[in-house]
Amino acid sequence: MKEASWDDLQLFFHVATSGGLTGAAARTGLSAPTIGRRMLALERATGRTLFRRGPTGYLLAKDGETLFERVLVMQQAAETIADWRGDVLSLPIVSTGADAWMLWFIAGHLPAVWQPEDRFRMCYKALDTGLDLTYREAHLAIMHGRPERGNFATRRSVSVAHAAYQAATFSAANHNWISLGTEIAVTPADKWTFGQPDHWITSWTNTPLMLLHLIRGGAGRGLLPCFMGDAEPGLVRAGPVIDSLTYDIWITVHEDERQRPEVRIVIDRLGALFAAHADLFAGRCERV
Repeated sequence: MKEASWDDLQLFFHVATSGGLTGAAARTGLSAPTIGRRMLALERATGRTLFRRGPTGYLLAKDGETLFERVLVMQQAAETIADWRGDVLSLPIVSTGADAWMLWFIAGHLPAVWQPEDRFRMCYKALDTGLDLTYREAHLAIMHGRPERGNFATRRSVSVAHAAYQAATFSAANHNWISLGTEIAVTPADKWTFGQPDHWITSWTNTPLMLLHLIRGGAGRGLLPCFMGDAEPGLVRAGPVIDSLTYDIWITVHEDERQRPEVRIVIDRLGALFAAHADLFAGRCERV
C-alpha cells in the first residue's frame, strides 16, 4: 500500500467537512475534478472506500469516518503548529546596527543581549554599509561618535582602544603588515596601517573579520580593536595602544523608537554588557 501524503489527507479533510468537491474547491483553490481524482488516488493508496458518492455530495463511508477521526487529530496538531509559528512571526523586531567588530563581540556574548524566551526578535545589521537611522534602517545603532544632527536619543558607553597585533609565533624579523583595502576603509582605524609610510603591506582584504584570520594565520601584523585582539587566543600585541585612534561608543536610537519596551530592554542590556567589559574595550587586558 502506498503511503498517503499529508496534502491528500488535508484535501480529504476539506471534502469531508464541506460535504463535497465544490465546497472543498472553494476552500483550497483547486478544481473539483482535480480534487475528485486526488480522492480516488487516496482510496487506492489506503485500500479503503472512504466516500459514498451521491447526487447530494460526498458522504463519509464507515472507513472514511474512521480516517476522518484520525485526520482531525492531525489537523488540530497542524493548526497548533501554525498558531505557534504565527505567534513567533508576530513578535516585534529590534534591529541593531554596528560595525563588524562589534557585531562579532555581541554574537560572542549573545545571552547577555537576547534570550530565546524574550518576546521580541533581533536583527543585526552592519553599519559599514552606511545605515541611516533617520529612515529607520535600524532601530538602534552602536556608533563611533555622537550624531551631530537628527532626532536621536544617545547613551555614552565605553572607550574603544586599538593596537597592532601579531600571531604569538610571528617572527620579529618579519616586517609584513596586513590592512583593510582602501575601498572599504571608513574609520581612522581602518585607514591607519596604509597611512604609515614605514609599513610594508603585503596582504589586504575587504572583510574585517578576514583581517583577523590573516593576522592569526601569521600573514603579518595588523591593527585591531583591543576587545578583539586581546580576547583572541594566539595573538599578542605588536605595539602599544594607539591613543589617537581611541573613541567612545554611543548607543543611539531614534527618538520615536526609544519608548518601545523591547528597544529599551536591548539598550539597557547592551549598556550593561559593554560596562562589564570596559577594561577589555579600553585596552587594559593585554595578554602577557
